[in-house]
Amino acid sequence: MIVVDIQEFLMRFSLVSLVLYFIRRLRKTLRMAIVSPPTPSPSPSSPPSPSSLPWLGRWLLLDKEKAFSKLEKSKKPRINDPTNKNFLNNDSTISDKDQNVDGLISGGMMMEIPAFSGINEEGRRSTNSRKRPAKLMVPSFVPSLDFGEVGKKFEKTEFEIEGRNYSVACRKGRREVMEDGQGAMLDILGDHNQAFFVVIDGHGGKAAAEFVAENLGKNIVKELERVEKKEGKYIEVAIREGYSFTDQEFLNLGQNGGACVASALLKDGELHVANVGDCRAVLSRNGGVAVRLTNDHRLTKEDERARVENAGGFVYCHNGVWRVNGSLAVSRAFGDNYLKEWIISEPDVVKLPLTSDCEFLIMASDGLWDKVSDQEAVDVVAKEKSSILACKKLVDISARRGNLDDITVMIINLKSFLGNNYDLINLF
Repeated sequence: MIVVDIQEFLMRFSLVSLVLYFIRRLRKTLRMAIVSPPTPSPSPSSPPSPSSLPWLGRWLLLDKEKAFSKLEKSKKPRINDPTNKNFLNNDSTISDKDQNVDGLISGGMMMEIPAFSGINEEGRRSTNSRKRPAKLMVPSFVPSLDFGEVGKKFEKTEFEIEGRNYSVACRKGRREVMEDGQGAMLDILGDHNQAFFVVIDGHGGKAAAEFVAENLGKNIVKELERVEKKEGKYIEVAIREGYSFTDQEFLNLGQNGGACVASALLKDGELHVANVGDCRAVLSRNGGVAVRLTNDHRLTKEDERARVENAGGFVYCHNGVWRVNGSLAVSRAFGDNYLKEWIISEPDVVKLPLTSDCEFLIMASDGLWDKVSDQEAVDVVAKEKSSILACKKLVDISARRGNLDDITVMIINLKSFLGNNYDLINLF
């Protein structure tokens, strides 16, 4: 029977476990050293001879070199690596005829090393090369890159016109494009006492406003020459025909949008005012009394709402605003082809004789009248020394009160059209 000392057995077992533990740690450390590539040195020296190492280090070193050689073959050459001298030659231009440039092609694109790359002939980065600081490059405006705004012209936000016997001031609202318009025709048929003025409030773009400003006055004058003179009626007929013909011409163009209009025709000692939509004309007479000469064609009026509904249109109130088919807040306008069955261009026309108590006429878009009352507008004009200053002041008042719509204000001096005393009357 073999008797073994338990204490001696445990001591020997502990020593064996300790030796095995250190051997495992050593092997793990050597494996990690084999996987990681050696750090290149600026002046590489030949590796130590395997024969000078112990037998354990010899086979570990051989395995390490094999693994590293496979790793180097699988890697692409790095141009900026100082140890890669095959691609760092700044003395001559790299050419695909006299050098192997396969390593310089990446994704089909030829790569070059510029002469100022900061790398010297020996393949080391120069210590005197300067590093360019980071900089944010902000490109200049290129219209072709401004998507959605190609070819767009930037408009003036406001302008004024001081003409003979009239003045105009305009200011663009929150929209990108000024949709208001205005026009004037003086000396119609060579007569100083005949003139035509118009103020236009466009919607859905400026196409309709521009077309009306260009063509409405011309068409009315053509109708005046064509229509047979009938006492008290032929001028009104010419105005209505001019409105209708201008509207049809614009619809034939197939363009979108529409326009509200207020116009004034001065002829033969009479003032003829017409309008469609909510542009308004207000007369000052008898020392500054405001007299409205137009009707606002809005759906708040019972007769306009009934006309639209009787024609088959749908009218309802949303956020306090009555609209035709949920779209347009006026019941009469130029254009608006998609609503033309209910939105008509037939104007209301008012005629009155020009007398000595007729002082001036204010025509403006709803950008003014939504914030300024008729009488207040007349009072402002009466207090100013010139009509252009009065126009600008009315525009400023409306803007200060929160108006965000386009504003156009026109003031016409009616005293300049009173018969044969035109040259003797002081201009307003």
